[in-house]
This record gives sequence, structure tokens and C-alpha cells, in this order.
Amino acid sequence: MVLQLLNLRVELKLYESPSPICLLRSHSSAVSTLSISTDNERIYSGDTVGQVIVISTRSLRPLASWKAHTDSLLGIEEWGSQIITHGRDNKLHSGPATLSDLSTPTTCYSMDVNTLNYCRFSLLVLAGASTQEGLLAAPNLVESALADIWSLPSCQRLHAAIGDPLDTSATAFSDGRSGSKSRIIMSMHLFYSALSAPSSSIVVLRKRTAHETKQTVEGRGWEVVWKSKLHVESVMAMAVSSDCTLALTVSADYLKTQEASESTPAGTAFKIKHPGNGAVAIRSDGRVCAIGGWDGKVQLYSTKTLKLLGTLVCQTVTFASHIDRVPLGGDLKEGDSCSDEDEITVEEKHARGRWLIAGSTNAKVSIWALMDFEKTSTSVEPMPMVK
Repeated sequence: MVLQLLNLRVELKLYESPSPICLLRSHSSAVSTLSISTDNERIYSGDTVGQVIVISTRSLRPLASWKAHTDSLLGIEEWGSQIITHGRDNKLHSGPATLSDLSTPTTCYSMDVNTLNYCRFSLLVLAGASTQEGLLAAPNLVESALADIWSLPSCQRLHAAIGDPLDTSATAFSDGRSGSKSRIIMSMHLFYSALSAPSSSIVVLRKRTAHETKQTVEGRGWEVVWKSKLHVESVMAMAVSSDCTLALTVSADYLKTQEASESTPAGTAFKIKHPGNGAVAIRSDGRVCAIGGWDGKVQLYSTKTLKLLGTLVCQTVTFASHIDRVPLGGDLKEGDSCSDEDEITVEEKHARGRWLIAGSTNAKVSIWALMDFEKTSTSVEPMPMVK
């Protein structure tokens, strides 16, 4: 299936940069990574000295805080009953997610990883498994231009050295040029039916050709579907939409690229005003993206029109999980209270689903309330991004 963009014109007006609805001051060092649980109940943040803090989105108070790594955090993510943390100390840890106090969680297992290229892990949850299982992609332990895939919780390496530079079976770029030399991987995303792994200014889409249960080494069993070289500087970050039909990449240059994740390399470059971008996130409904720059600002864009929606002052970003505007919990309707102990309403859950969580070098985590994009008309007037 080839990615298509709808010919729906959406007119958006820019507003002055709003203020966050909440500032969290739990960290003492610059915030380097963020994530939020799939139910929007917990915010996970990590900083440049290895501290991890878990915040309740109801009380906005810490649930847990511990020194997870001896160096800066590259990534943190909730995985079922586990929390996975990834640090610049070449370690990846997994611990229990059932945290009810500020004590240090017990480490269930640890892995040695290669963090020379500042590339965080990519986690794929295996749906339908009888037990909690997943696949984790990370740079190769020896060669930073290659990727490994590990099985969790067994920590068994299933596929080693994916993207061997010696493999010249597919060398054509989307713009007609050719080449085979790989550079270090800066960002990757693992998802079913294909694998995507950008390296330097090149974005590469690979698919597994080996049998699902077969281990692979030295890049064998993986076919390059296409290569795209749209950036003139190194690709610093990538985000893939939840339906795996769209990927966005940002770089040190003035370009933001839009890549199709199907078999046709339909990448498009869009020029933006601010160079030096190192973070990108796509909201779970695929309608809005946020790009974080080295200047401490985050630009919000429509993913359909690629028009600028606004600017926030922060650096690393993540979106809350978007909740479709349908009754939750059976007969509950908007305005009714849910049956949990904090009496949170359905409308409050929808509002929380429009949150943008941002971290900055001043050690603060901010929460921003975005407008509701659930409009059916072709002309959309955005509200100010505050409650």
C-alpha cells in the first residue's frame, strides 16, 4: 500500500506562543528523554546525569525517582509490567513498573549496548504472545553503522549486524544516485512487516526475508527495500506514525523530510526556518508532529499540510496517547465519572489525551494542552493551546 496524502485543505491561524498548564521541577539536570504510558497515567523522564523520575498525571507528583544510569539517559519506555531505561553508560536496564513509592526499583535484567552514536533503542511489543515478549533494536555492539535485534525478556540476540556495509545487493537511492557505504545509525524504528533504520543523512527501509524463527548474522536475511538521501546533514531523529504509514526525519540542516514506509520511496523534503533539530514526535492520531531544536524551541506542524501551527519553548518532546471521542467504559458518556478512585471524568481523559509533554535544558518538564483537532469542516480555527 502506497502512502497517500488527502487533498483536504485545512486553514490554520498561528497564535502567540502559549504558556504550559504545568511545570514540573523534579529534576536537577537537563531533561534528555521523555515518554508517557499508553494509558496517559504516568510520565517518565530522564536527565543527563542518569536520574529517572516517574510522575503521576493525576497528582502531578513523583511516584518514583532513582539513579538508573551513571551517564545521560537516551531513552525510557514502559513495557507492560516493566520499565526499560537506556543510558549513555552502555547499559540497558529493565525493572518492574509497579512503583508505589520513591524507592529504587529492583533490576530484573541488564544488557550491554553500544551508545557511541547516541541512538536510543526501539521496542516492538509482540501482540498475541502468551507471556510478555518483545523485540528490541539497538546499534550493533561493535559496529555503529549496523543494527542488532534482541528478544526480550530472554536477552537473546536474534539478528546481528543488520545492514552490513559489505552487502551491495541494493545500492540505488530514491534520487537515482548509487552507493553502498553506510555511516553510523542515529535513529531507528522497529515495526511489523518492515524495518526502518536511518544512518547519517540516509534513510533506509529494510525487510526481513529470513524465516521468523531463524537467527541471522552479518546482515544476511535482510533485504534493502529502498534508500533515500534527502538531508544534506546527519539525520538526528526519526518518528514513525502509529499506523506505520509515515515517517518524519529531522537533521542539523534546514530540512524536514517525510518518508513513506511502504515499498515505494516517496520521500519529500520540506524546508523549515530553523536548522539544528534533534527531536521529533508524532501524535498517536497522526495529525500533529512536534520538532525540537537545539535552540530550546519546539515547532508544531500539521502532518497533512506541513504548515507551522505554533512554537513552544522546550527541547525534547512526547505526545500523550490520543483518545478517540467515543464513550469510554461501556455506558459512560462525556461528563460522567469513571469508576476509579480519583473520580476522573471522561472529558478529563480526552483533555489529557491532547497533552504535549516537553523537557528542557533548565531541568523542567512542562505540560502543554493542545487544541482539539477533531473538526469535520475544511476550515479549522485552532483554539489557544491552554485550558
